[in-house]
Amino acid sequence: MKISEKKKAIIAMSGGVDSSVAALLMLQADYECVGATMQLFHNEDAGIPREKTCCSLDDVSDAKLISSKLGILHYVFNFSDQFRESVMKRFADCYQKGITPNPCIDCNRYLKFDAMLRRMQEMEFDYIVTGHYARTEYNPDSRRYVLKKGLDESKDQSYVLYSLTQEQLKHVRFPLGNYHKSEIRAIAEKNGFINAHKKDSQDICFVPDGDYAGFLERFTGRTFPAGDFIDPQGNVLGQHRGIIHYTIGQRKGLGISAKTPLYVCEIRTDSNQVVIGQNQELFSDSLIAGDVNLISVESLQHPIQVHAKIRYRHPEQSATAWQDAEGLLHVQFDQPQRAITKGQAVVLYQGDTVVGGGTIL
Repeated sequence: MKISEKKKAIIAMSGGVDSSVAALLMLQADYECVGATMQLFHNEDAGIPREKTCCSLDDVSDAKLISSKLGILHYVFNFSDQFRESVMKRFADCYQKGITPNPCIDCNRYLKFDAMLRRMQEMEFDYIVTGHYARTEYNPDSRRYVLKKGLDESKDQSYVLYSLTQEQLKHVRFPLGNYHKSEIRAIAEKNGFINAHKKDSQDICFVPDGDYAGFLERFTGRTFPAGDFIDPQGNVLGQHRGIIHYTIGQRKGLGISAKTPLYVCEIRTDSNQVVIGQNQELFSDSLIAGDVNLISVESLQHPIQVHAKIRYRHPEQSATAWQDAEGLLHVQFDQPQRAITKGQAVVLYQGDTVVGGGTIL
């Protein structure tokens, strides 16, 4: 009688508590595991303090220590070239076009679940495991893998995972999906993990202190000229510092005196103008998205009722969604939404299941 072999999993270890406990849980589930950390850049290169980043040299050290404690091998995969091209460059290109991207989604799409998955296949492993708070299931009726929210709604990360394909979902495991963050820290503490109380990474890992403009000037080697603030009617209200300093919905840092608060409503890169106006001018009841990835269904040829998120921390809103003949995703909200922003992702849900999503155009 042939003895079945253990399933083999590569644990994507960021050095944080979540991925460390994910490794422990997979070992307890009797998987053969190795740890792997993506080396994306050095802290010193970006001037980022340790507690505000992931995938840095300090985090590699923590991941190695946890792997040693668990008795598993640990690898470091140098994906810095892919990260620079697929995440950092995309981020810079978008900002120069007045578009506000989500680089965490790009990192998941092009690094964690593409480059890492291909490395997994080269090593003849079965699964990629991450510390994301989300769940996957196989639906035998639709014959599709589905992505679901994590049970801890305050930590749910399904929004940044909407781009996962059926092939990727087949080879991905999210062992934290059924846990709350407090339980994960308790497990880490019980097992003596050095990172049991390590802070979660914040902001964008390669942007020092949230200074997007400073990063863009260093990365592109360009300076971005001042231009006109204008109102929706085209009247000049003052001078802006360069379009890379502004995003849709921004109020602070405009330097314009007015009787009522003013907000960034539009960024016109062709004319180097920033349109500012009243809060009510930020509201819209519909959007169109491209680069669409659907998960629970194959297509949206007919309108369906959904709940939609237009930003990671945006509360879900009731809407109707469908695709046109070109495959573009149309979302019509029941109520107007504030600051729908080009480059951000719109993600559709039915209950706790991700229908799919796309990039707002």
